Amino acid sequence: MKTFFRIFNYAPNLAPRLVQFLIFSVFGIIFSVTNIALVVPMFGMLYKNRDSSNVVVPANLPDFTFSINYAIELFDYYFTRVIRDHGPTTALLFICVLVIISILLKNLFQYMERMVASHVKVDVVKNLRMHIFKNVSQLHIGYFNDQRKGDLISRFTNDVAEVENAVVNSLKFVLKEPITIIVYFGVLFFISAKLTFFTLIVLPITGGLLAELIKRLKKRAFQSQESLGRIVNILDETFGGMRIVNAFNARNFILRKIDKETTYHRHVNLSIARKNELASPVSETIGVMIVAGILYFGGSLVLSEDSSLSPEGFIAFLGLFAQVIQPAKNFSNGITSVQKGTVSAQRIFDTIDIEPLVKNKPNPVFLQDFKKDIVFKNVSFAYERELVLKEVNLTVEKGKTIALIGPSGGGKSTLADLVPRFYDPTEGEVLLDGVSLADYDIESLRKQMGVVTQESILFNDSIFNNIAFGMENVREEDVIHAAKVAHAHEFIVQMENGYQTTIGERGSKLSGGQRQRISIARAVLKNPPILILDEATSALDSESERLVQDALNNLMKNRTSIIIAHRLSTIQHADEIIVIQNGQIIERGKHDALLEGEGLYRKLIEIQKV
Repeated sequence: MKTFFRIFNYAPNLAPRLVQFLIFSVFGIIFSVTNIALVVPMFGMLYKNRDSSNVVVPANLPDFTFSINYAIELFDYYFTRVIRDHGPTTALLFICVLVIISILLKNLFQYMERMVASHVKVDVVKNLRMHIFKNVSQLHIGYFNDQRKGDLISRFTNDVAEVENAVVNSLKFVLKEPITIIVYFGVLFFISAKLTFFTLIVLPITGGLLAELIKRLKKRAFQSQESLGRIVNILDETFGGMRIVNAFNARNFILRKIDKETTYHRHVNLSIARKNELASPVSETIGVMIVAGILYFGGSLVLSEDSSLSPEGFIAFLGLFAQVIQPAKNFSNGITSVQKGTVSAQRIFDTIDIEPLVKNKPNPVFLQDFKKDIVFKNVSFAYERELVLKEVNLTVEKGKTIALIGPSGGGKSTLADLVPRFYDPTEGEVLLDGVSLADYDIESLRKQMGVVTQESILFNDSIFNNIAFGMENVREEDVIHAAKVAHAHEFIVQMENGYQTTIGERGSKLSGGQRQRISIARAVLKNPPILILDEATSALDSESERLVQDALNNLMKNRTSIIIAHRLSTIQHADEIIVIQNGQIIERGKHDALLEGEGLYRKLIEIQKV
């Protein structure tokens, strides 16, 4: 239950809203009971066929007391006066009017109660989703390589939907219905204590059966949500890679894969449905058996000469007890929904509770501007147990261009990822202007940097918004200037809506070279003093590479640049070339000096010339 109560931490002003909910619920229940209670005098009058001349009217209004007796005496005072003064027919009309008023008030309070529950629900869902996104977005880049995106999306959508149902049902059924049952049984005791005690003897049987069903349901609910996450992940991968699916005729392979997972999901959900649907008929069947017993036992009481239970009282008892069955069923169904919601909430909180590996220290230093250099000091890094960088020492002076080259998997990208603190070193430290990166505020640090990667990360939005991504109050002329520097302005203005053209998911409406130049324009507009280029031209054809390289040259002017490249022709003019192999720097120097040696750099140059 700790997990369940944690859900309500996301509801602002919960205490006053719960008080409102309980007040509206109690009044709704009172007027619901009143509807049935009004039947008693009506049936009594019809049964006895009262003669208005024989009606005894109380001399005075009853003294106020907070009790059922006061309400009965007050009603009896006015009811008998109506019978005496206007006759039984008018008295029936009087009761009918009271029933209509009572129903209107009951529905009014029920509406207000449900609106309070809805406010709590929508606030919980909104705040929970924002907390999930906020926490997940702070996690290190490696987390997203390890986790299935589909499972994360499933937690954000399907699991939150289950929590949403749990919140509503916990308020409407788990919190309200016990109050309803208590109130109804209080009235039933007032009508006939003997008959009420008889009903209470058999009710625990229903609770025991439902508790066992709920216990078995929780395990299946967890399996269902896990399976749904895997299905979403398959769909995400398939839709994102449809070109490859078609190219390799892998449609049947994907169909078999998703059929296997959906079959398992069907099996689990069928098991859940079997247990869930069994709860209602079990409780209803037992309820009918109890009603049958009440009919026999209560009828015997009415027929006995010394009974204090009148026929109209017995009818009211049956009517009230029939009303108790539905709240009892709602309560059991609400508990079932809460259990499913608790499972989903646990999956959500498992994600929320992951501690970011990269986070701000207390009272971090806010970086205003980059002044001197970036220093890697005895830096080592490992993904789990695999050592990727080994005691790297490197200084990148302000305004210099440093190129990182070497075989794939050697640690080049990892080394560059340490600068914007996508990761923190396992050992050693990275210093910027003599201060450890771990001491800087992460956001202020990353404001000093621009990143252009091999895969252009664009969004299904306009070209303007993609270039101005992450920046506020951007002027149109600044975006156009950035596009011109990136050699992107020419193809943008030729498009149907110019800078307001939507480029599709991940920029699918643009060519590879166009996407890359949009990414470069984004970096130009940010105007960062530190630039990281990770294989920015490796996936392009010769013509696109020339245009992109020209754009990159424009971008790198008067900036500190760290370039990762496989095409060595693009980095020959770097101030220093760093050759990395197996996580270590094995060569360093300018192009001409390295070419004169017999090391790895010369071999890589010769290979690319072939």
